Formats: sequence, C-alpha cells, structure tokens
Amino acid sequence: MPAKKKAKSSPKPSSTKRAKLRVLLADDEILFRDVIKDRLTMERDIEIVGEADDGAAAIKLARQLKPDVILMDINMTGGMGGVEATREIRKSLPKVKVLMLSSFTDEVHVMEAVQAGALGYISKRLPTHELVRALKTFAEAGTMLPQPVMHRAVNRLNAASRLGETGLGELTQTQMRVLALLGEGKSNKEIAEELGCNVKTVKNHLNILFQKFDVKNRTEAVVRGIKAGLIAGR
Repeated sequence: MPAKKKAKSSPKPSSTKRAKLRVLLADDEILFRDVIKDRLTMERDIEIVGEADDGAAAIKLARQLKPDVILMDINMTGGMGGVEATREIRKSLPKVKVLMLSSFTDEVHVMEAVQAGALGYISKRLPTHELVRALKTFAEAGTMLPQPVMHRAVNRLNAASRLGETGLGELTQTQMRVLALLGEGKSNKEIAEELGCNVKTVKNHLNILFQKFDVKNRTEAVVRGIKAGLIAGR
C-alpha cells in the first residue's frame, strides 16, 4: 500500500498579540480632550478607557480602571489640579504612569510634577501627531522630560537636598523661584511679574527667605544661596 502522506499543519497564529495601551484622559478643557480623543482613537494600539475633567475624577477613574497611562493636565480649574491628583494616584497605584500635560515648560512646574510622581512632562502645544508619538515613546521608555528643563530641575532637586545638609531648612517651590530670580538681579516688581503676584507677596517671601538664611538683605541671601549650591554664581 502506498504510504500515507503526512498532512502539513498550517502555521499557528501568533498568540503574542500585543495588548492595547490603555489611556485615561484628564483635562478640564472639553475641546482639547475631544481633539486628543479623536486622534488617539485612530491608533489601533491605543484604547481610551475613560475621561476626567478634574483631579478628583481622575483619581476615582484611575482606581476603577487601572489604566497604563494617564494623560494629566497640570492645571484644572474648578477642582483638584493635576499635581495633587498625581500624588494621590501614585501612592495607591504605583504602576500607573502619569504623563503630565502643560502649557508651561519651566523647571518650576516640571519639578512640581516630578516630585508628585509624574514620570513624563510634555507641552499641550504639541501637534496631535507629535503628542501621539510622545505618548507611545513614554509608554515604552517610562520617562519623558524636556532635556534642558530636566537638567535644571535635577540640579534644583539636588540643591534642595543639599539645603537640608547645610542646615538652612527647606524651601518651597515658590521660595526657590524667588531665590533664583534674586540671583538674576531681578527687582521686587520684576519678581512679582514673573510669579504673577503682587509686590507685597514678594516681600513676604523675601522676609521668610531672610529668616531661613539668617541674613539681613537680598545680597546676603544670594551669597548664601550660591554657597549652598542653590543658585549659580553670576
């Protein structure tokens, strides 16, 4: 009898189908949220699992849905902001990655986001196709910070840790900013314009700085800040 031909088995379909990136959107601007959502839904490997219009809603949805990434607006009016929400989410959900969205790209805002637990920080002004690319890169790499700002932020974080070692106590983010502006030779009025506050508030910050540094004037404060490594010498 002729030998039976062995049936050729067809190759098995791959069982390693890549899971979609599950994203939670948190932004109080409905129009911006809709634009981003429409663009992200065009991506086969991304799934929008929920939307929040303030920090409290973002926390609630994050705990319910456990997304891979949260696109979080840093400033959300009318409720809890992105920084506070990020801090709470990272406490209870350390595996959830937060990519902070902001119109601000200065080191003060970056530091606030990083200290709260955000692993990435990008501008809301990016074209949508670049934002999508940044989101995917962030999901794979785990971090994304503007390079020039990142270096300045890291330097300031290191300086803040050195502050305790020098016995000068702790400074708030605003006080660090005031000290940096002092080092640039800014007047009280110019500092107020930079911070978006009035001159009286600036004077209050200066008085606190003088007390913490045990100095009597602006020049002594700058010198003390340079010696502590908090600001660069001019």
